[in-house]
Amino acid sequence: MIVSDTRPTPNTFAALRDQLANAAVAFAGAAGDILAGMVDDVDRALSERLEIFPVCHHSPASGLAMVRRLREKQPSVIYLELCEDMRPLLDELRNCRLPVALQAFATDIEGFPAEWAPLSVVAPITESSAEYQAIAYALDTPGVELVLVDRSTDHVFQWAPKEAKSETSADGEQPEDDGLHGEAIGIEIGDLRPRFAELEEHLLHHGKVRHWSEWWDQYVEQPLADADYDTYRQVMVMIGSLFRRLRRGSTVEDEDRERYMWTRMREHLSANDIDPAQALYVCGAAHAASPVDQFGITASEPFEISPRSATKWHYGLIPSSHSAIEAQFGLAGGAVSIAAATWAKGLRRGRLQSFQLEGQQGTKKRAKTLPLLPAEPEAEVADRLSGFLSRPPVLDPLDEAELLEWSVDIVRLARRNGYLASTADAIAIFETSILLAGLRDRARPTPYDFQDAAVTCLEKDRVPGRRDVRRLCEILLGGDRIGQVGYAALPPLARDVLDRLQPLGLDLSKRTLQRALLDLKVNPDLRPCSDLLWLLRRLLPQDALRPIMGSRGLGETSIQESWDIRLGTYQRSLVELGYEGVSVEQVLEQRLRRAVDAPDTTAAVALGAVEDALVYLKSVRLADELGNRAVELLAAERTVDDAPVVLRRIRVLLNYFRSTEAGLPTWCERFVTAGYAHYCTLLPTAFAAEETGPAQVAAMLGFLFGMENLALTLGCDHTQLELAVLQSHPEAPAKVALLWAARFQLGMLTMAELRERCDGMLANPLVLPIVPQYVSGFVQAIDPAPALKPFVVELLSKAFGTLPDAVLLPWLPKLITTLKDQAGDLIPGLVREAGRTFPGALPAVDTFVPPWSVEFTTAAMPVAAAPRGPVTELLAAHPAACDALAGLLGVEGGWQEAGNREVTGLLDRFPTTAAALAAQLGVSSARS
Repeated sequence: MIVSDTRPTPNTFAALRDQLANAAVAFAGAAGDILAGMVDDVDRALSERLEIFPVCHHSPASGLAMVRRLREKQPSVIYLELCEDMRPLLDELRNCRLPVALQAFATDIEGFPAEWAPLSVVAPITESSAEYQAIAYALDTPGVELVLVDRSTDHVFQWAPKEAKSETSADGEQPEDDGLHGEAIGIEIGDLRPRFAELEEHLLHHGKVRHWSEWWDQYVEQPLADADYDTYRQVMVMIGSLFRRLRRGSTVEDEDRERYMWTRMREHLSANDIDPAQALYVCGAAHAASPVDQFGITASEPFEISPRSATKWHYGLIPSSHSAIEAQFGLAGGAVSIAAATWAKGLRRGRLQSFQLEGQQGTKKRAKTLPLLPAEPEAEVADRLSGFLSRPPVLDPLDEAELLEWSVDIVRLARRNGYLASTADAIAIFETSILLAGLRDRARPTPYDFQDAAVTCLEKDRVPGRRDVRRLCEILLGGDRIGQVGYAALPPLARDVLDRLQPLGLDLSKRTLQRALLDLKVNPDLRPCSDLLWLLRRLLPQDALRPIMGSRGLGETSIQESWDIRLGTYQRSLVELGYEGVSVEQVLEQRLRRAVDAPDTTAAVALGAVEDALVYLKSVRLADELGNRAVELLAAERTVDDAPVVLRRIRVLLNYFRSTEAGLPTWCERFVTAGYAHYCTLLPTAFAAEETGPAQVAAMLGFLFGMENLALTLGCDHTQLELAVLQSHPEAPAKVALLWAARFQLGMLTMAELRERCDGMLANPLVLPIVPQYVSGFVQAIDPAPALKPFVVELLSKAFGTLPDAVLLPWLPKLITTLKDQAGDLIPGLVREAGRTFPGALPAVDTFVPPWSVEFTTAAMPVAAAPRGPVTELLAAHPAACDALAGLLGVEGGWQEAGNREVTGLLDRFPTTAAALAAQLGVSSARS
């Protein structure tokens, strides 16, 4: 049927208006105004000289109506409700496989809250959507102009509420999706959902459906799939008017969008002297029923469009999928797949040929193109709403054959996935589908009825394979189709990555998991590919590239590597990297600079950036710049929360630089001196502060004692550390143990005194419950004071050997959990020390004597003869130094006499030998 350009007469909908007005008498409040206003909205939209084509996003009925109307009207200008700055992206759609999404992306933002960054806007495109049909027609038809008239992506955020970005959207809620769209705001053409909870619940209850997608398919999509254009247009405007009026209080942003679009269309029509009869305006059905004063091409009300912000936007195409669209726009699972199946069925039944871009990936080549129908002159519009609303649905005889085909195919698919299904199950599914449709007052079974019937007849108590029956039904009806952006439509960075990875010999566009084996010793030409893979590993999600064999760190070089690569699955992340720079090296350098320049950054973050600059970029220049920034950050910090991370990273960097030819850079020396002074200053406060844990204090001591030799050579003062320890007065048991260890390391506490204090703890019943915390402190002190390892083994051995079971058994769980939480990484070293202390064979256990239980007495130990000479005489004259050293080492005993009585007596009895030796040596003085 050929439908010409049509315009309504003044009294076209008078009968329908009177009928709805009489029906509204039974309602109270504003219900009558709503029903009467719906007819006025339809009349107003159809009276506009510029033909308005109302659509619903991803609606097969809208797509089919668009195909028919484009072949009938043949417009020369199409105005499309889509962000106007996305127009250049549309030409790249021919290089992609649908579904894909147009994306605008911004990392450096100006004029918006900083917590919104990065900003991202996506507009998904599917083949069955009416907007894609309009795009394909306009781009492949000579002489047709496509104009996008909706607000820019910058205005999307300008007009958004000033709450968190993730809580706002352009046309509705912003739920999480499956990752293909991320946290991007979705631009949806034709969001036809009531957003009125009571109404939606009422419709679902009386429609006997589970969710909104099923209600829409049953009561809108199926009836309008074969409707003529006038009927489709009037029904869609009426639905848009109804839902719009029900959410009148939340349409401020929608009204601004409508003023924006009508302003742009009037400007374009006037500037290019275009006849409105040759144009078509494609917009959401709710926007077609707009009440704004700027509605229509003859409106004179001005609307001032605010300028764009200084934010720099990047544009590109990212892959999308049916499930991503469903998740982002709140549709039921499988709704878009069912819409695609309905679209394909409508094309077959109507013998229609859809519009497709020339060279479109994933489409079949067509032998011929159906000609466009000649346009007919303008005609009057008849009232199609009254008949449509009162006509019962007609059962299509083809549905029975389709349902039978579905029933047979789902049984075949179920058997492939491990279900015990037979022909009897196919018959049961067929009959159950018809039964469910009858119970739900439906004239014919829908795909949702078929799904429920299949689950009822096939689902068992467990799923034999990876897919359940509901998922199999979705696959049967089209599945979760995933789009792909073609090579020519990728940004330069993404193309550069694919080009540089070509030596691997893999098809990186595939979404399957691929294994890459790199023998870098045999084939050193693959070294650049290895470097790029590690760099992408740092920038992309962890599952995009996973190393199976090989590692990358400071000074590490792999000989062989094995990688699991899924770049095709994470194409969106690769595309978004292209918005940040022209190469992955530039992107990482920019990210490292931003990380260290952020207001809340720390010295630990800066040291991590230095390590990344050396590992992935091999840039000493950048490492020096980031290292100088780390020195500034460390000196400005007022807390020691990141002390463990700082200690670990600076140790790695110092070891690396010491192994290089150039040695330590200047910034490392400055970092050590600044850190020594910084931690000495904060040490007393950290010991006393409750919010500072033992791990942070242990890391500070590890820095001070581990870097002390280097710090002293660079000009630091050891007295500063001694004063800091003397000023520390902790109360927490773990910190007290750390203080004792620090004093032992500085020589302020002898081993004997330390052993005496710990023995007193084990003997004091009041202290026993908190001994695990002391033990935890001593274990953490192993890092700054390695000499304490034998003592910690001694302490634990005494505890297990002397404490009774009544004390030890309740004590053990707390000890284990404390060590696990606070010093888990130090336990292996303690275990190795215990292995060196205790016997390694079972027979030696019976004769084993612990080293700390041996009594060292002067009587039991042989006394060696003290040698004579200047050294002995000097030590005997000044014994204080030796006494202090003996006390530090825990050596007990006294001074020996200067001489050996046995030797002296022997020489007295036999002087001849001594005299002869003296004469031989020329010794003149006699022996005393």
